[in-house]
Amino acid sequence: MKEKSEEKKNVIKSSKQKFWEFWRNLFWAAIAALLIKTFLIETSRVPTGSMESTIKVGDFLFVNKFIYGSSSPRTIPFTSVVLPYFQLPAIKEPERGDIVVFEYPGDRDELKPVEIVNYVKRCIGVPGDTIYIDNKVVFVNGKEAPRPANIQYINNYVSPKGVANPRIFPAGSNFNEDNYGPIVVPKKGDVIELTPENIEAWRTIIDREFGERVVTLEGDQVLIKGKPTNKYTIQKDYYFMMGDNRDDSADSRFWGFVPRDKVVGQAFMVYWSWDPSIPFSDLFNLLGSVRINRIAKIVH
Repeated sequence: MKEKSEEKKNVIKSSKQKFWEFWRNLFWAAIAALLIKTFLIETSRVPTGSMESTIKVGDFLFVNKFIYGSSSPRTIPFTSVVLPYFQLPAIKEPERGDIVVFEYPGDRDELKPVEIVNYVKRCIGVPGDTIYIDNKVVFVNGKEAPRPANIQYINNYVSPKGVANPRIFPAGSNFNEDNYGPIVVPKKGDVIELTPENIEAWRTIIDREFGERVVTLEGDQVLIKGKPTNKYTIQKDYYFMMGDNRDDSADSRFWGFVPRDKVVGQAFMVYWSWDPSIPFSDLFNLLGSVRINRIAKIVH
């Protein structure tokens, strides 16, 4: 009887050990997954066709975060509540041609975006570059930019030079999406001459760098935080982003430059892809739409 009692205790003890071992392993697996997601690999879903056909709607991407400098979480998950964060040193800075994932900086004249959401576009210009678009052809520093292998144009019509699109960045320019610039991508330390004629082009950038509305115009005098000035020193590096689907992309032509601190990482691989137009309720057809040929596809 004593032996059976001891055996029963050992079975109970073994069951408890397995129970706690399971939860302990699950806890450490969750910690490992959180660290990987935070500092190494992010995932991103592609909801729009602005990068077609390089990246398709319904693609799910792996994003290399550590290459541009990983950061601690910037927001509370599933919310737009901003958290203080720290960033690790970058292995390299974003380069022309990189496919970059970044936090949307907001519409052209917005101080802050309504919600925090990640965009994916191709980096066209780095700090200090001069961007010029002539009849849909992009030039960087006077030379035609390399054309992505899957670049796409869906509109045969070209908006003529000098015909302004009022939605184009910067406000008050006579640019349109097909004939744009020249415009210089700001870099940290640039000293900008401010005048009543050009202040609208710089107002949002300056306000965003301060994190509040600080630029005002009184008569022919520009003021920053109530102090008259005719100069401003740029505090951040910026980038110019465009989609490969050039005629169907809301990008830097429309909402402006991307500050360096909004860059999340570099998209490098499709890990899953299906037709997002099929609802989850129709799971059989949704699974049937999986694009096998795109899984594990490197994007460049």
